[in-house]
Amino acid sequence: MTTRDLTLFPEDELGNALWQRMLEGDDLSLEREVEFSVIFPTDEQALKFGQLLLENNQKLSFSPYQGSDSHPWEITAYPFMVPSYENIMAYQSLLIEHAPTFAGQFDGFYF
Repeated sequence: MTTRDLTLFPEDELGNALWQRMLEGDDLSLEREVEFSVIFPTDEQALKFGQLLLENNQKLSFSPYQGSDSHPWEITAYPFMVPSYENIMAYQSLLIEHAPTFAGQFDGFYF
């Protein structure tokens, strides 16, 4: 049985997800695209946020979002990274910091 290192896999949503992936045999040392979604009230606000990401050489997509009546537009960023707790939290923190400038709300990550 593998012992969980709480510095690498803290007991929270992300730490639990990473721990589960590792237990399932996922090699978390391999770089890959990680999806981060931010939702917006208008397409104009979403596109302005998307422009900011593009200016920072980020791959992204823009699409309607069905999960919220108040925020029906989504920008998804696809940074290429090692899916570590530290890397994912750092990128998420940047999005959470800058999205409100465009009335955006962080909506989650997927890997």
